Amino acid sequence: MGAWRHLMQDSTIRQVVGFLSRLDSLPPAVDAGWRAGGLLGLPYDGSSSFLKGTAAAPPLIRQALHSRAGNPWTETGVDLGVDGALGDAGDVPLGTSAADARTKIEESVRTLLEAGGRPIALGGDHSVTYPIVRAVRWFHPQLSILHFDAHPDLYPELEGDRYSHACPFARVMEERLADRLVQVGIRTSTAVQRAEAERYGVEVIDMRAWVAGRRPELRAPVYVSIDIDAFDPAFAPGVSHREPGGLTVREVLAVLHGLTVPLVGADIVEFNPAQDPSGMTATLCAKLVKEVAGKMTS
Repeated sequence: MGAWRHLMQDSTIRQVVGFLSRLDSLPPAVDAGWRAGGLLGLPYDGSSSFLKGTAAAPPLIRQALHSRAGNPWTETGVDLGVDGALGDAGDVPLGTSAADARTKIEESVRTLLEAGGRPIALGGDHSVTYPIVRAVRWFHPQLSILHFDAHPDLYPELEGDRYSHACPFARVMEERLADRLVQVGIRTSTAVQRAEAERYGVEVIDMRAWVAGRRPELRAPVYVSIDIDAFDPAFAPGVSHREPGGLTVREVLAVLHGLTVPLVGADIVEFNPAQDPSGMTATLCAKLVKEVAGKMTS
């Protein structure tokens, strides 16, 4: 438990934090000695189209993750309290410029990957996924994306912004940053987004298909993007865009535990603490971090 509670005191982790705070002078690689997952906070919500607040999420997810109410063991029997099982590179200072934020996110993720870690990014709004995947693609010429969400996030642009949190997967597919995109939990698709899904060959498992028994099947290394509004609001009220009729926590965990391909990176996004007075959603985010990190070590 000591290693778990004092993770940020490890010298290798503080080394990476130092590098990330000096993005203009990053070396080509950082030897952090990570075997698996590395947390990376991305406190950015400048591309949100409705409510702000997701920029405040990373520290609250960490607080829930290290709470004495739980322990560092995953459901699959992995002890994340062991040195090297889960690193933490701190939060990337992103400011308010969307273009600068995208550049810093991509550089930070690439540095973490060069250090041997697998990114577990804590958003922030969903716009952060695009620059993350740009970095991940450099290391994985074959890459699938498994995307949990109530929304497809496939708009070509929203209100004149091509990099809105409603557009990241349009950019990903436009630039061929993934070979497959599989979306699960969709229940708000518009005509425009349906056309974009067909255009890019996106495999959509909407909630009607999910209830009918369809499940994702992946054949290449996978990046997992989890928008918290994929869950029914009964399990995750702390989001900006609540959409009833969503997934349960156990359903998503079953998919994660059942992955048979390497899990090379992940993000957990769109948690809005201002909408989560009970802390329930923060606890869910922490649970997802644990199970994702556990899967990365297996």
